[in-house]
Amino acid sequence: MLTRSFMTPETNKDLLAYTPMFHARMFSEGAKYRTEHFEPVRGTLASPPDSYHTSQMQDSDWYLDGHKKLDRPLFVQFCANNPDELLAAAKIVQPFCDAVDLNLGCPQGIARKGNYGAFLQEDWDTIYKLINILHKELDIPVTAKIRILDSREKTLQYAKTVLSAGASILTVHGRQRDQKGHNTGVADWSMLRFLRDNLPPDTVMFANGNILQHDDIAQCMKETGVDGVMSAEGNLYDPSIFGKPPPMGQEGREYWRGRDGEGGYRMDAALRRYMDIIHRYVLDQEPPQRKPLFLPSDPVEEPEVTEKEQDEDNREDGPPPKKKQKRKEDRAKGQREKCTSPNLTVMQPHLFHMLRPLVSKHTHVRDALGRVRAGDIDEFERILSLVEEATKEGLLEYEKNGEASFQTDQEKAKQEEGRDPESLATLARCKRPWFICQPYIRPLPKEALAKGALMLSKKEKARLEREKEEAEKSGVAPEGRVEEHKEVSNGEAKVADIPKEGLVCG
Repeated sequence: MLTRSFMTPETNKDLLAYTPMFHARMFSEGAKYRTEHFEPVRGTLASPPDSYHTSQMQDSDWYLDGHKKLDRPLFVQFCANNPDELLAAAKIVQPFCDAVDLNLGCPQGIARKGNYGAFLQEDWDTIYKLINILHKELDIPVTAKIRILDSREKTLQYAKTVLSAGASILTVHGRQRDQKGHNTGVADWSMLRFLRDNLPPDTVMFANGNILQHDDIAQCMKETGVDGVMSAEGNLYDPSIFGKPPPMGQEGREYWRGRDGEGGYRMDAALRRYMDIIHRYVLDQEPPQRKPLFLPSDPVEEPEVTEKEQDEDNREDGPPPKKKQKRKEDRAKGQREKCTSPNLTVMQPHLFHMLRPLVSKHTHVRDALGRVRAGDIDEFERILSLVEEATKEGLLEYEKNGEASFQTDQEKAKQEEGRDPESLATLARCKRPWFICQPYIRPLPKEALAKGALMLSKKEKARLEREKEEAEKSGVAPEGRVEEHKEVSNGEAKVADIPKEGLVCG
């Protein structure tokens, strides 16, 4: 809903939303799990689904997920490795969505442990059965998302297997399974173009990967020939990514444009929209009356300090609470009713993504967001006021000093240290002041390796030493090699490949 709010009423129906990935067995067997993840109606979603006849439901019967006016089109996404469990889950959501999607792209450790997502990609027989049972038994289409494999021919055959099982839409993430974390790297659009050119012409295909800004959507469609473009992480950091920027001179109070003509939506504007949606559609109440967003042309007023904020400031200035007192406070917090609404429990992690550059600079906002409890709307409103004040500060700073006010030479040197030229070009293209919604640009694998975020294994170090010795003897430097490395940033070693040449950041 937040993303669609940045689009016009005529274009926001072009936006297809996917739910988060649900675990099929847990969804089909657990009423509590369904309540905490999917709310097309108020209360617990019943099973079997025969009790819901959506054609006879009134507007007041619908809640949020799959709402026929607010949340369509919608695909519900599952992970699974058992066809019967997947079918049982799919039948529950069938009345409230337009298709069921099988996620075969999740590369996380939990997917490895549970044997689903991208860790099924060698088991084509199981994949075929999972898709085919939905194709035969559901009244709505089944779709699937995959990752590319290590060769074009193998990826093409994989895609054909998924389509032959009955998938109506194929989404392809242009990265391999091991491309995650510091090894995320760049999605391979040329592989997507190869699939587009070699799959049947009537195949409906979506692309995923490298979508950092609105203009990347059209560029991706041009280079790959796909029918649609998916953005997950990019949309979390910048919810306006699918909306066109306003014309020059029509920015208003929500959209900021710099002296170079580039711009983006302000974080205080995006957070206001977010909070208004929560008030209106989740809490069923009108949002609070708010002052117009600040513009540098407005008269500058001293910020008002509420009694609550004054009390908190006084408390923060005093000595920290004793251990016994802290334990007592923690127990009191634990006794409060736990918030389970899926619309409220995700607010804190979502806002950490959306506000990332701002909270990195204004650590008091970061700390306040870190302390907030799910469902505490008053505290989220307080965070909104802090973000508005920080944005006001940033706007005035820009008016005074321009771009130079947002990055010292030392900070710039630290950011550019070890960066690849193409990566720096991407940073320059996408970088906005810290109070503007913007993508998170990960370092390339070889940059992470240079900074020590990735470490070569002993085996790989020995191999490189041998190659170096052989090259010195022959007088020819080894070119185009693939380096194996281990990712150790999270304490768990993982083997992956880093292309030595040909990396392009986008």
